[in-house]
Amino acid sequence: MGDTVADGLSKLLADTYAVYLKTHGYHWNVRGPNFHALHAMFMEQYTEMWTAIDTVAERIRALGELAPQGYRSFGNLSGIQDGDPNKDAAGMLQELVADHEALIKTAKAAREGADDVTAAVIDARVEAHQKHAWMLRASLG
Repeated sequence: MGDTVADGLSKLLADTYAVYLKTHGYHWNVRGPNFHALHAMFMEQYTEMWTAIDTVAERIRALGELAPQGYRSFGNLSGIQDGDPNKDAAGMLQELVADHEALIKTAKAAREGADDVTAAVIDARVEAHQKHAWMLRASLG
């Protein structure tokens, strides 16, 4: 990819997909006294990210570049590590907070040089990940 903004969006797409997968997995595997609340919150968050993945990919295409696809492509672009289903609920929450903070940094880096439409897409992602991180932090107590 030759376009810097599209490159940044591609990393944002890959990071979002990785956190989506981790959140979905933690939705399945969370356990403990707060199971129901965390199970529901994880579902709300991964559902929001699922929609965002398409928005980011379509923005890359609107910029005239091809969106990355596939686990290998995403893995090469993302620094987000796979989740560990053996973690307890607090460990899952802490890890997801860090992942959303990383996503915020990725999004802000992608914004440099972006046109108004692309900047609006990125700003919406920053806002969403800030909210997700806040909800996760609040659930830690």
